[in-house]
Amino acid sequence: MPVLPDIAANSDALTAIFKDLHAHPEIGFQEHRTSGIVAKQLRDWGVDEVHTGIAGTGVVGLIQGKTRGNRRIGIRADMDALPIHETTGLEFASKNKGVMHACGHDGHTTMLLGAAKHLAETRDFDGTAVLIFQPAEEGLGGARGMLDDGLFERFPCDEVYGMHNTPNGQAEKVTITKGAAMAGASFFDITVNGKGSHAAMPSHSRDALMIATGLVQQLQTVVSRNIPPSEPCVLSVTQIHSGSAYNVIPETAKMAGTLRFFADSVRTLAQKRVQELCAGFGAAHGVSIDVEFRDVFDVLVNDADLSDEYLAAARDVVGDDFVSESFDRVTGSEDFADMLKVVPGSYCRVGHAGTIPLHNPGFVLDPDILPVGASILARIVERRLEPSA
Repeated sequence: MPVLPDIAANSDALTAIFKDLHAHPEIGFQEHRTSGIVAKQLRDWGVDEVHTGIAGTGVVGLIQGKTRGNRRIGIRADMDALPIHETTGLEFASKNKGVMHACGHDGHTTMLLGAAKHLAETRDFDGTAVLIFQPAEEGLGGARGMLDDGLFERFPCDEVYGMHNTPNGQAEKVTITKGAAMAGASFFDITVNGKGSHAAMPSHSRDALMIATGLVQQLQTVVSRNIPPSEPCVLSVTQIHSGSAYNVIPETAKMAGTLRFFADSVRTLAQKRVQELCAGFGAAHGVSIDVEFRDVFDVLVNDADLSDEYLAAARDVVGDDFVSESFDRVTGSEDFADMLKVVPGSYCRVGHAGTIPLHNPGFVLDPDILPVGASILARIVERRLEPSA
């Protein structure tokens, strides 16, 4: 079975929605325009129930099948953009300065809308399709926000499925990694509290900037000299801020970054060593150093059996040659992991043309993938809620 015929026939309309969303990106928890468009489309297409305002800007739609079975399958897309200035030169490039859909969430939203239209028109399933449009995936806790707002208590699901685009130049290639598939992540903030002075008299200072630069180097030993090589872990310092004048040694220096891991024990060990290094550096230089960790993403774990079901649904759309199990874990993170901790399910990746990476100001999602993703999302609902003979 190729792309579902009615979705293929609607591909121009889906592309128009995608381009509109791309041109009007919104940061997490500010997706007011986006969620308004989503809710209107769902209502216009005859979705039975449309619920808004979940975790602020989240939307949930419910579609009943031709027969009202008790099982409920969730399919989810994220809606938020990133604080990046777009450089693609597309005719539908971002109109919101400094904000860009550089991760393809505009495409994810469009794919789920395409699946929703198909499911609402055909209703060839027994049970309920739960359409989850999530805000604030990019490190702001949108999934946890929806869960705290009673997502699965209000809209119970037996299984839940998500999807992400992959700019790997392998159009329509669908892969799933069973088990621990994507890393958990902690974000950290470190503040060196030194003593400022005139730049001409550094002996009067406790130079926070110098201390911070030395600490950045030593933090690179946390993984290489503490974590077993068999346990993947990535520590990256991504920010350092200090000073405001040419002739002033700064009083403070602030650093920030991320820690990625696939096991809670690794996270615990790495965080402990960071704290110990900071305490030691502080003692050595006669300053105090504050450390704060925030648990932002859980490890994303795909259910093995439901991953097979998801691959089977993808095979219906793209064929055997374009579906495979992957054994490569991804050190990037995804807050769909929080939903999978509550409800079993799986998360797949769909390849498309172009190789400019995600989170890059030049990233372009190939709109040809939109009907493919929409069809896979629709098929997993139809297969998992297949009517009894």
